[in-house]
Amino acid sequence: MRVLLVEDDVDLSRQLKTALADAGYAVDHAPDGEEAWFLGDTEPYDVVVLDLGLPKIDGVSVLERWRREGKTTPVLILTARAAWSDKVAGFDAGADDYLTKPFHTEELLARLRALLRRSAGHATSTLSCGGLRLDPRAARATVNGEPLRLTSLEYRLLHYLMMHQGRVISRTELVEHLYDQDFDRDSNTIEVFVGRLRKKIGSDRIETVRGLGYRLSPLAGESDAG
Repeated sequence: MRVLLVEDDVDLSRQLKTALADAGYAVDHAPDGEEAWFLGDTEPYDVVVLDLGLPKIDGVSVLERWRREGKTTPVLILTARAAWSDKVAGFDAGADDYLTKPFHTEELLARLRALLRRSAGHATSTLSCGGLRLDPRAARATVNGEPLRLTSLEYRLLHYLMMHQGRVISRTELVEHLYDQDFDRDSNTIEVFVGRLRKKIGSDRIETVRGLGYRLSPLAGESDAG
Protein backbone atom coordinates (compact mmCIF):
# COMPACT_ATOMS: atom_id res chain seq x y z
CA MET A 1 0.00 0.00 0.00
CA ARG A 2 1.24 3.49 -0.82
CA VAL A 3 1.05 6.45 1.57
CA LEU A 4 1.71 10.16 1.14
CA LEU A 5 3.24 11.69 4.26
CA VAL A 6 2.80 15.47 4.41
CA GLU A 7 4.87 16.87 7.27
CA ASP A 8 7.32 19.79 7.47
CA ASP A 9 9.09 18.72 10.68
CA VAL A 10 12.31 17.08 9.47
CA ASP A 11 12.89 14.83 12.49
CA LEU A 12 9.28 13.68 12.72
CA SER A 13 9.16 13.04 8.97
CA ARG A 14 12.27 10.88 9.18
CA GLN A 15 10.83 8.87 12.09
CA LEU A 16 7.47 8.36 10.40
CA LYS A 17 8.99 7.39 7.04
CA THR A 18 11.00 4.69 8.78
CA ALA A 19 8.02 3.43 10.79
CA LEU A 20 5.75 3.36 7.73
CA ALA A 21 8.34 1.57 5.60
CA ASP A 22 8.89 -0.98 8.38
CA ALA A 23 5.13 -1.56 8.45
CA GLY A 24 5.14 -2.43 4.73
CA TYR A 25 4.15 0.86 3.10
CA ALA A 26 5.69 2.56 0.08
CA VAL A 27 6.16 6.14 1.31
CA ASP A 28 6.31 9.45 -0.52
CA HIS A 29 7.02 12.62 1.48
CA ALA A 30 5.95 16.22 0.88
CA PRO A 31 7.42 18.93 3.16
CA ASP A 32 4.96 21.68 2.21
CA GLY A 33 1.37 22.15 1.05
CA GLU A 34 2.24 23.02 -2.53
CA GLU A 35 4.11 19.76 -3.16
CA ALA A 36 1.48 17.84 -1.21
CA TRP A 37 -1.31 19.15 -3.40
CA PHE A 38 0.65 18.32 -6.57
CA LEU A 39 1.49 14.76 -5.48
CA GLY A 40 -2.02 14.07 -4.24
CA ASP A 41 -3.42 15.40 -7.51
CA THR A 42 -1.14 13.37 -9.79
CA GLU A 43 -0.31 10.15 -7.89
CA PRO A 44 -2.73 7.40 -6.75
CA TYR A 45 -2.24 6.97 -3.00
CA ASP A 46 -4.03 4.50 -0.77
CA VAL A 47 -3.95 6.84 2.23
CA VAL A 48 -2.58 10.28 3.20
CA VAL A 49 -1.13 11.52 6.50
CA LEU A 50 -1.59 15.29 6.41
CA ASP A 51 -0.21 17.93 8.78
CA LEU A 52 -2.23 21.15 9.01
CA GLY A 53 0.46 23.76 9.76
CA LEU A 54 2.35 23.59 6.48
CA PRO A 55 4.48 26.12 4.55
CA LYS A 56 3.12 27.62 1.29
CA ILE A 57 -0.42 26.13 1.53
CA ASP A 58 -2.01 25.06 4.81
CA GLY A 59 -3.28 21.50 5.20
CA VAL A 60 -6.99 22.34 5.32
CA SER A 61 -6.73 24.23 2.01
CA VAL A 62 -4.85 21.31 0.42
CA LEU A 63 -7.53 18.88 1.57
CA GLU A 64 -10.35 21.12 0.37
CA ARG A 65 -8.74 21.31 -3.09
CA TRP A 66 -8.41 17.53 -3.30
CA ARG A 67 -12.03 16.99 -2.31
CA ARG A 68 -13.29 19.63 -4.77
CA GLU A 69 -11.41 17.79 -7.51
CA GLY A 70 -13.08 14.51 -6.56
CA LYS A 71 -10.12 12.87 -4.78
CA THR A 72 -11.54 10.29 -2.37
CA THR A 73 -8.28 8.97 -0.87
CA PRO A 74 -8.64 8.48 2.92
CA VAL A 75 -6.89 11.29 4.83
CA LEU A 76 -5.63 11.22 8.41
CA ILE A 77 -4.91 14.69 9.77
CA LEU A 78 -1.86 14.88 12.01
CA THR A 79 -1.44 18.17 13.85
CA ALA A 80 -0.46 19.97 17.02
CA ARG A 81 -3.72 21.93 16.89
CA ALA A 82 -5.89 20.38 19.61
CA ALA A 83 -8.81 22.84 19.69
CA TRP A 84 -12.19 21.32 18.85
CA SER A 85 -12.73 24.05 16.22
CA ASP A 86 -9.60 22.90 14.36
CA LYS A 87 -10.88 19.32 14.39
CA VAL A 88 -14.25 20.43 13.04
CA ALA A 89 -12.54 22.42 10.27
CA GLY A 90 -10.49 19.38 9.33
CA PHE A 91 -13.46 17.03 9.20
CA ASP A 92 -15.55 19.58 7.29
CA ALA A 93 -12.73 19.88 4.75
CA GLY A 94 -12.98 16.14 4.10
CA ALA A 95 -10.70 14.42 6.63
CA ASP A 96 -11.48 10.83 7.60
CA ASP A 97 -9.61 10.78 10.92
CA TYR A 98 -7.65 13.11 13.21
CA LEU A 99 -4.63 12.52 15.46
CA THR A 100 -3.17 15.20 17.73
CA LYS A 101 0.56 15.58 18.40
CA PRO A 102 2.27 14.24 20.44
CA PHE A 103 1.13 10.71 19.60
CA HIS A 104 2.27 7.10 19.72
CA THR A 105 3.41 5.71 16.37
CA GLU A 106 1.49 2.48 16.99
CA GLU A 107 -1.75 4.47 17.25
CA LEU A 108 -1.01 6.20 13.95
CA LEU A 109 -0.36 2.84 12.26
CA ALA A 110 -3.55 1.38 13.76
CA ARG A 111 -5.62 4.31 12.50
CA LEU A 112 -4.13 3.94 9.01
CA ARG A 113 -4.96 0.22 8.98
CA ALA A 114 -8.53 1.05 9.97
CA LEU A 115 -8.86 3.66 7.21
CA LEU A 116 -7.51 1.25 4.59
CA ARG A 117 -9.77 -1.53 5.85
CA ARG A 118 -12.88 0.64 5.62
CA SER A 119 -11.99 2.07 2.21
CA ALA A 120 -11.60 -1.45 0.80
CA GLY A 121 -14.75 -2.77 2.47
CA HIS A 122 -13.12 -5.16 4.95
CA ALA A 123 -14.69 -5.58 8.39
CA THR A 124 -11.90 -7.43 10.18
CA SER A 125 -8.28 -6.56 10.85
CA THR A 126 -6.93 -9.83 9.40
CA LEU A 127 -7.33 -10.41 5.66
CA SER A 128 -8.17 -13.88 4.38
CA CYS A 129 -8.61 -15.52 1.00
CA GLY A 130 -9.22 -19.23 1.33
CA GLY A 131 -6.14 -20.68 3.01
CA LEU A 132 -4.27 -17.38 2.82
CA ARG A 133 -4.13 -15.14 5.88
CA LEU A 134 -2.44 -11.75 6.19
CA ASP A 135 -2.13 -9.73 9.40
CA PRO A 136 -1.22 -6.10 8.61
CA ARG A 137 -0.60 -5.41 12.32
CA ALA A 138 2.35 -7.79 12.35
CA ALA A 139 3.14 -7.60 8.61
CA ARG A 140 2.93 -11.40 8.46
CA ALA A 141 1.21 -13.84 6.15
CA THR A 142 0.48 -17.57 6.24
CA VAL A 143 -0.80 -20.14 3.76
CA ASN A 144 -2.70 -23.09 5.23
CA GLY A 145 -1.26 -22.15 8.61
CA GLU A 146 2.36 -22.14 7.43
CA PRO A 147 4.29 -18.83 7.72
CA LEU A 148 5.32 -17.23 4.45
CA ARG A 149 8.80 -15.78 4.05
CA LEU A 150 8.28 -12.74 1.86
CA THR A 151 10.48 -9.87 0.75
CA SER A 152 9.11 -6.37 1.37
CA LEU A 153 7.90 -6.04 -2.23
CA GLU A 154 6.35 -9.52 -2.23
CA TYR A 155 4.52 -8.60 0.98
CA ARG A 156 3.25 -5.33 -0.53
CA LEU A 157 2.05 -7.20 -3.62
CA LEU A 158 0.22 -9.84 -1.60
CA HIS A 159 -1.28 -7.19 0.70
CA TYR A 160 -2.64 -5.19 -2.24
CA LEU A 161 -4.03 -8.27 -3.99
CA MET A 162 -5.72 -9.44 -0.78
CA MET A 163 -7.20 -6.00 -0.10
CA HIS A 164 -8.76 -6.14 -3.58
CA GLN A 165 -9.27 -9.89 -3.98
CA GLY A 166 -11.70 -11.01 -6.64
CA ARG A 167 -11.04 -7.90 -8.74
CA VAL A 168 -8.83 -7.81 -11.83
CA ILE A 169 -5.91 -5.48 -11.12
CA SER A 170 -3.76 -4.18 -13.97
CA ARG A 171 0.03 -4.10 -13.94
CA THR A 172 -0.12 -0.31 -14.07
CA GLU A 173 -2.27 -0.16 -10.94
CA LEU A 174 0.10 -2.49 -9.11
CA VAL A 175 3.12 -0.40 -10.11
CA GLU A 176 1.39 2.78 -8.94
CA HIS A 177 0.54 1.34 -5.52
CA LEU A 178 3.61 -0.79 -4.72
CA TYR A 179 6.43 1.67 -5.40
CA ASP A 180 7.22 5.16 -4.15
CA GLN A 181 7.90 7.92 -6.68
CA ASP A 182 11.70 7.57 -6.43
CA PHE A 183 11.66 3.89 -7.40
CA ASP A 184 12.58 2.96 -10.97
CA ARG A 185 9.08 1.79 -11.80
CA ASP A 186 8.88 -0.80 -14.57
CA SER A 187 5.66 -2.75 -15.11
CA ASN A 188 7.67 -5.73 -16.36
CA THR A 189 9.05 -6.29 -12.86
CA ILE A 190 5.51 -6.94 -11.61
CA GLU A 191 5.43 -10.17 -13.63
CA VAL A 192 8.63 -11.27 -11.87
CA PHE A 193 7.19 -10.60 -8.41
CA VAL A 194 3.90 -12.30 -9.28
CA GLY A 195 5.90 -15.35 -10.38
CA ARG A 196 7.84 -15.41 -7.11
CA LEU A 197 4.66 -15.01 -5.09
CA ARG A 198 2.94 -17.84 -6.95
CA LYS A 199 5.76 -20.20 -5.98
CA LYS A 200 5.17 -19.37 -2.32
CA ILE A 201 1.36 -19.32 -2.11
CA GLY A 202 0.42 -21.73 -4.91
CA SER A 203 0.39 -20.96 -8.62
CA ASP A 204 -3.39 -21.23 -9.04
CA ARG A 205 -4.30 -18.57 -6.48
CA ILE A 206 -3.26 -15.69 -8.73
CA GLU A 207 -4.99 -15.80 -12.10
CA THR A 208 -3.60 -13.99 -15.13
CA VAL A 209 -6.44 -12.33 -17.03
CA ARG A 210 -4.98 -11.92 -20.48
CA GLY A 211 -4.60 -8.30 -21.53
CA LEU A 212 -6.07 -7.00 -18.26
CA GLY A 213 -3.98 -8.01 -15.25
CA TYR A 214 -4.16 -10.34 -12.25
CA ARG A 215 -6.87 -11.57 -9.91
CA LEU A 216 -6.44 -13.23 -6.50
CA SER A 217 -9.13 -15.76 -5.59
CA PRO A 218 -9.48 -18.77 -3.27
CA LEU A 219 -8.65 -22.16 -4.74
CA ALA A 220 -11.50 -24.37 -5.87
CA GLY A 221 -13.06 -25.93 -2.79
CA GLU A 222 -11.71 -23.29 -0.40
CA SER A 223 -14.15 -21.06 1.42
CA ASP A 224 -13.52 -17.34 1.00
CA ALA A 225 -13.68 -15.98 4.51
CA GLY A 226 -12.27 -12.57 3.55
